[in-house]
Amino acid sequence: MPVVEPTELLSLAVELVRKAAVGIAEQRTAAVTSIETKSTPTDPVTAADRAAEQLVVDGLAAARPGDLVLGEEGGFRPVGAEASPDAVRWLLDPIDGTVNFVYGIPAYAVSLAAEVDGVVVAGVVRNVVTGEEWTAVRGQGAWRDGERLRGSSVATLAGALVGTGFGYARERRREQAEVLLRLLPEIRDIRRIGSAALDLCAAAEGRLDAYYERGLNPWDRAAGGLIAEEAGLLVTGLRGEDAGEAMTLAAPPALHALLDDFLTPLHG
Repeated sequence: MPVVEPTELLSLAVELVRKAAVGIAEQRTAAVTSIETKSTPTDPVTAADRAAEQLVVDGLAAARPGDLVLGEEGGFRPVGAEASPDAVRWLLDPIDGTVNFVYGIPAYAVSLAAEVDGVVVAGVVRNVVTGEEWTAVRGQGAWRDGERLRGSSVATLAGALVGTGFGYARERRREQAEVLLRLLPEIRDIRRIGSAALDLCAAAEGRLDAYYERGLNPWDRAAGGLIAEEAGLLVTGLRGEDAGEAMTLAAPPALHALLDDFLTPLHG
C-alpha cells in the first residue's frame, strides 16, 4: 500500500477520533461502573477505553488494512491481518485522562497520531467533553478551530505557568514531588490537568507556558508533541535528548533552556 500524504492521514485520524469521542461520551455513565486497574491500583482502565480503542482500530483496518497501531490498551499490532512493508504506525490513546473520565472532571481526550519511518507526521487531540480539537501536520503548523497556534511568549521562570503530571508508582510520585518542591518557588505556578495530551495542546496555544513530565509513553506524547512542535515549541528530553520516558519537556525556546538547566541536575 503506497503511503498517502500526511494531510490524508490527518483527515482519517480526525474522522476516527471524532467517532471515538462520541462513543466515549455516550458510555461514560455505564463505563464508570466497570473499572479495572493496570500498572498499579491507582491506574484505571474502563470499558470505554477498550471500546474506543477498538473503534479506532476497526476504522484503521477498514481504511488502511496494512498499517500498524500502538495503542495504550492493546499494545503494538497490525490493524488488519498483517502489516505491509510500507505500513504507517498509528499511536493511539483512546482516553488520555482516564481518572478524570472516571470522576467526571471535564479534561480527558482521544489522541491519535500517524508515524512514517519513525517520524510523527500528523496528529489530532480532541477533548471529549468540550469538543475542542487540536491538529497538526508536520511542516504545516498547529491549529485549533481554524486558529493557528503560536505558544507562549513568556521567557522567564518567574513568569511561567507550568504544567506537569505524576506517575502511578509510589516511588516515581515521591521523586516527582521532590522536583516540584524545588521548582514551585521559582515559577508563577503549577497546573496538573491530568492528561498529557491536553497539557501539550495547552502549551501549544499558550494556556500553559511550558509542560514537563517523566514517564510518558509514545501514545501519551505523539499527537500532542507534534502539535506543540508545530506551534513553535521545543519538545525534547533533558540535555537535548529526544523526548521519551525519561523526560518530555515542551516550551518556547528561551523558556525551554531555563527549564532544562533547572530540571537537569534534579534528575541526575
